[in-house]
Order: sequence, then structure tokens, then C-alpha cells
Amino acid sequence: MSSEDEAVSSEVWDVVVVGAGPAGASAARAAAEAGRRVLLLEKAELPRYKTCGGGIIGPSRDALPPGFELPLRDRVHAVTFSLNGRLARTRRSKRMLFGLVNRPEFDQRLVEAAVKAGAELRTGTAVSRVEQHGPAVPDRRTVAVVLTDGETLLARAVVGADGSASRIGAHVGVRLDQVDLGLEAEIPVPPDVAREWKGRVLIDWGPLPGSYGWVFPKGDTLTVGVISARGEGAATKRYLEDFTTRLGLAGYEPAISSGHLTRCRTDDSPLSRGRVLVCGDAAGLLEPWTREGISFALRSGRLAGQWAVRIAEAGDAVDARRQALNYTFAVKSGLGVEMGVGRRLLQVFAQRPKVVHTALITVRPAWTAFAQITRGSTTLANIVRTHPMARRVLSALDRSPRQAPDAPGGAAADAAAE
Repeated sequence: MSSEDEAVSSEVWDVVVVGAGPAGASAARAAAEAGRRVLLLEKAELPRYKTCGGGIIGPSRDALPPGFELPLRDRVHAVTFSLNGRLARTRRSKRMLFGLVNRPEFDQRLVEAAVKAGAELRTGTAVSRVEQHGPAVPDRRTVAVVLTDGETLLARAVVGADGSASRIGAHVGVRLDQVDLGLEAEIPVPPDVAREWKGRVLIDWGPLPGSYGWVFPKGDTLTVGVISARGEGAATKRYLEDFTTRLGLAGYEPAISSGHLTRCRTDDSPLSRGRVLVCGDAAGLLEPWTREGISFALRSGRLAGQWAVRIAEAGDAVDARRQALNYTFAVKSGLGVEMGVGRRLLQVFAQRPKVVHTALITVRPAWTAFAQITRGSTTLANIVRTHPMARRVLSALDRSPRQAPDAPGGAAADAAAE
């Protein structure tokens, strides 16, 4: 027997999940709760930092395991909206809008929930590739997961949740049509500054098309970040610097400064190949306008775990393909519809940020919709589907000619003022 053969494990897992972020932890938990033997692989040691605002909106909360205790650092009851530092106005709510977490704590608890459900965790384990044919694959019901150290694991189904630069996504053939650059700083602040921000976030509609910035308070630390389309790296960095200076925070030394690319899938991008599924960032699943990804990761991860169990049980390629198509349908009929509306709103916002800003600070139904979406009582897609006014506004914005970003007038402004 060769050394290569000795590196192939004879053990066959029902489901191997690659990546232990919110999507992977959710997939592993769902599969383990179904009574299957599940292995969760993570290349880093946990807990680990992730560039992310850490906002937990209603859809994220609703997708958490029963009894899951959120490690909230703050509860948001107020939002200040500004337009590149101007026209700032704060809207308040008696009920909590959403919560804020530190991702290392949040992700760690999700992994613990998966392990409690029965999944086995291996950290410090990087995956090189997956193979569904060849000498490492003993039969057509098996997938080989090849690790960077040469070891090969065998599984009946694989879930790729290994982030936006996913190796599993490359195997599946995920295609992307929107890539954005997020820059973020975790800034420790003194108690008087922390008190000023407690319970309130800032959302600033930025100077670059489709860009915005945020301040999220988390106790004695403020998470300050900006995001815009990739290809504007220098301008995006300048926006973050100007944003931080404008807020009076430039004098405080960040504990962490980081950057991250977010990627949205094309409408026809595959979500599976053979016995391999992708979810979360690895599948390019996130809200295109806000680039919110936690709720998409949790929901798609849960679906991937459930359908991976069915793929693992499939006796032949035809049945496995049928289950993979069912997974694709479940994702596209829910998250895909939300992404479609988000794309339209991003186009509107990129062309007319002042109209969007004015609507949120002056038009009560717009603020009400924002509050309902963040709390999880509705979605963007549902609002457009069920509210005639929302459909009329979006249609008017779609039809109206492009204007300079700060120009108020036209059909869009008239619709927003109704």
C-alpha cells in the first residue's frame, strides 16, 4: 500500500461541512440533528475574528437554534441617517430594532450548538479540494475531501461554507456579478464616548455610488466601517478616513483594522454539483444593497444541512441530483427573491442616494418598513409584493432617467414625497 493510499481514511462520514462560520455551523447542526454523522472542518483556530458589523436582524434571530442565547453587546433602538455627513437625522423606536454582537463570540456559540447536536469539530484543518471521481473516490456515492496536509476524508455529502473565496464554490462553479470591498476598524473608546453611542447606530450614505458607512456600538468599542464596489480601493479607504475624522474618532487607535470582499451570485449561478452543496458566502448569498450576510448564511446553511442529509441517503446519482435541485429551489424561492429586490434597490440607491435618505428620514411608511425588516416581521420582497405604494415607487425609480446622485427632483422624489 502506498503512502498516498495510507492517507485516505476508510471512515465515511454522512456529511462533511467545510467552514465553521454561521453558514457552516448551521449546516452541521441541521444535519447532526437529523441523526447523521457530521464532521465540521475549520481552517482557523476558534474563536477567530471576522470583518463584519455584527448586526443581528430579525431573520438572523429567527434562524438560530431553539434556546440560543445571543451574546449581545448592545440593543439598537435608534438609527441616525446621514448623507455623506450631511442632513443627519435620528429616528427612534420604543422596541428594539436589532442587536449587535462580536463575531468571534457569536460564531463560537453557533459552533458549540452544532457540537452539542452531535457534530464533530476539527479546527486548524484546511481543505485543498474535493473530488467526486478518480482513485480517491471508492464509489459514486462518495465524495473525497482532500486536506492540505495530504489526508483524504470520505463523505456521502459535502457542504461548502468556506467563505467568499471558497474552494468548494470553485468546484461547484459559483458565478458572481457583484463584488464589494468592506473596510472596518474596531475602535476602543472612553466611557463618555461609549455612552453617547449606546443603543444608537449611524448609517451614512457615502460619496461613491452604492456606498455607505456605519458605526455600531459594542460596549467600550465602536465598529466603524464602509463598503463600496471593488475597484475603488483608494477612494473607499479615503471614505473611511474622512468618515472616522468627521465623527471625531480619528484620535483613537483601532484595536483591529481589516478588509473583506463580499460577493453576490448571479441569478443562474449553481448551488450544487453532484453530492456537493454550497451555502452562505461560499454560494454568493447575501443581500445586495446592504450586503447583510449573517441572516443569509444562517438560513441557507440550515437548508444545506437538511438537504445534505437527503443527498447522503440517496442511493444513486439521479436521486442525489433530485435532492440537490430541491435545495436549489428552496434557496432561490426564498433568499433568491430577496436578492432580486435588493439588486433593484441597490441600483436605485446608487443613482439616487438623496431620494433614499429623504424617504427614510421624512416618510413614515419608509421608516416603518425599515423597522419591520430589521425586526424580522417582513422582508423587502414581501413589502414590494404586498404594498402597492412600494411597487409604484420602485417602478417610478426604475423608469426615471439617471440623475446626479444628489439631485432631488423627478418622478422618484415625487413618489417618495407622497
